Amino acid sequence: MAESALLTVPLDALHRSLGARMVDFAGYDMPVQYEGIIAEHLHCRAQAALFDVSHMGQAVLEGPDAAAALERVVTGDIRGLKPGRQRYTLLMNAQGGIVDDLMVANLGDRLLLVLNAGRKNVDVAHIRAHLPATVSLTPQFDRALLALQGPEAGAVLASLAPEVAAMRFMEAREMALSGISVTITRSGYTGEDGFEIGLPAAEAEGLARALLADARVKPAGLGARDSLRLEAGLPLYGNDIDETRDPISAGLGFAIGKTRKMGWDFLGGDAVRAVHDAGPRERLVGLRAEGRAPVRAGAELRDAAGQPAGRVTSGTFGPSVNGPVALGYVRADCAGDGSTLIAGLRGRDIGMTVVPLPFVPHRYHR
Repeated sequence: MAESALLTVPLDALHRSLGARMVDFAGYDMPVQYEGIIAEHLHCRAQAALFDVSHMGQAVLEGPDAAAALERVVTGDIRGLKPGRQRYTLLMNAQGGIVDDLMVANLGDRLLLVLNAGRKNVDVAHIRAHLPATVSLTPQFDRALLALQGPEAGAVLASLAPEVAAMRFMEAREMALSGISVTITRSGYTGEDGFEIGLPAAEAEGLARALLADARVKPAGLGARDSLRLEAGLPLYGNDIDETRDPISAGLGFAIGKTRKMGWDFLGGDAVRAVHDAGPRERLVGLRAEGRAPVRAGAELRDAAGQPAGRVTSGTFGPSVNGPVALGYVRADCAGDGSTLIAGLRGRDIGMTVVPLPFVPHRYHR
């Protein structure tokens, strides 16, 4: 995509003033790094990092029985989601494949959805096709979304709004922050404690500057966001999950609500149940490689006998573990912790071991 055709986020000018290196991501001109990926990654693990995730799609679902309507196409227990709480769920197709993974927050009189950037238009059309006339889905793609992540995130944000200190992981609130009306969820995509803040685009730069004025906060780009989420064992849509992958094979069975497993009455539910009952042929697993060179997405995996065993779907150097980490789908008989595999890297064989996920323990504020 030509640079002139790229969409921009509300903080575009701020990113450039901070020296960000910009890249095309999902059709948006986005910052991939400022100081450097490793430095930004480690700062997030130690203190707090501010990410601009305004390219993602926010949308509001409202109307009588909106939760029941959404349950037609997602795996989560949305009717059981209490006001002020948020839930991770999966949007499904009729074949049992994952259309997207998303967050759903119950704001009392409506549901707030946060959709992946590259899927938001697909998601809206897909959800609308299954809604009754009494329920509406309204995109709010012009709103900004900031993610403040790291062990100091709570203290930093509480300096602007003391009430956030009482929020727990996956709690959602509407409040005033530095005089701005925002939606805040205590969640994120790094494995650390943190918050995602939705607000009007015109107010985004003022809030970002207020947060960056705190010495504990540094800006971070998509590069660190990717290495942080991979260390946390969190899948990336388009790499680790897509419409050809089912929740069971992807290790996302937890996103199917207990009540939903009683009837499997969501789109593609019968197909997912069949995999659940029979067991998947492949599983998404964590992989550690010998040496220090990362094994990237697309690398073929072989078993000890040299037979095809799977493929790496995400791979990078993990700064927190000081070594390469990866996710990949492997045959079920090779998916046990401790199983050894072989990957090809620039003409040589690299030993890889299946390891438990996450690579770095989650530190959510529960």
